[in-house]
Amino acid sequence: MRSAPDGADHFRGRMFQFRPESASPTPAPRHAAMLIRGGFNLAYNCIDFTPMILTVHIRPEEIGNLVEPELFTLFPDVPYQQYIDSFGNRCTRLIAPPGVLSIWNRFVIANSGLPEPLPVHAYQHAVPELPEDTLQFLVGSRYCDTQKLSNLAWSLFGKYWEGWPRIKAILDYTHGRIQFSYPNARDDRTAFEAHEERIGVCRDFAHLAITFFRCMNIPARYCTGYLGDIGVPRDPAPMDFSAWCEVYLGGRWWALDARHNQPRIGRIPVARGRDAADAAISTAFGAAKLTEFKVITEE
Repeated sequence: MRSAPDGADHFRGRMFQFRPESASPTPAPRHAAMLIRGGFNLAYNCIDFTPMILTVHIRPEEIGNLVEPELFTLFPDVPYQQYIDSFGNRCTRLIAPPGVLSIWNRFVIANSGLPEPLPVHAYQHAVPELPEDTLQFLVGSRYCDTQKLSNLAWSLFGKYWEGWPRIKAILDYTHGRIQFSYPNARDDRTAFEAHEERIGVCRDFAHLAITFFRCMNIPARYCTGYLGDIGVPRDPAPMDFSAWCEVYLGGRWWALDARHNQPRIGRIPVARGRDAADAAISTAFGAAKLTEFKVITEE
């Protein structure tokens, strides 16, 4: 949760804002009880010209809550294009030059200041009742290997009532099954491997919970974004982007977090998809070594 060094917010380079610079700051929504400052400092060292896709902006549906718009800065100043992918994520496409490419962002967003709600009374839809756009979140994906965990899921959770009792049982089991450990992070670990190794980071908690949900015919998708230590004891580890999941119950999506296993305040989504492969903060088509990584999320 470190802030940028002196002068950082005046870092030179191309700046992207979601509204004209001449516009006055957007007033906070009436329901807002809290303002959250967010952003990041990233840097990649590339050997050669390297095409990259960045998924680092807050989700488009959150733009209305911005009080100070995203200030997206590249140095050196390289051209880029933006587009919305098939999951609704805002992506930036560019070609990084040889050497170090620094990527910075800053914004202020309004938040209710309330813990996120839980689907305690939400109805679990039968599969024939589900909207078509949720069906892709019922099947296996790269990191959510449902075929390896289906029998286990039904033996563990089939005895629980549908809806919240089953959801809570999956969250509690996942929370207790995996030990959080940054040194044991692996970018190729699947849900089944996380279950067997019993160790991982937030993406592993999310992948395992998602896989169990899908095995039990509950649509579940992967999410990544900002989650500061607001309303909870401060984590001494450096701030990172967080991963969690969302499930479809009662006609809407609900954010759930198997790692922390409690409602949190101030979650800010950046990307969604079937699993981490769809929501990576960066995808490089060549050699690009991450040399700086700082995430800021503070009230």
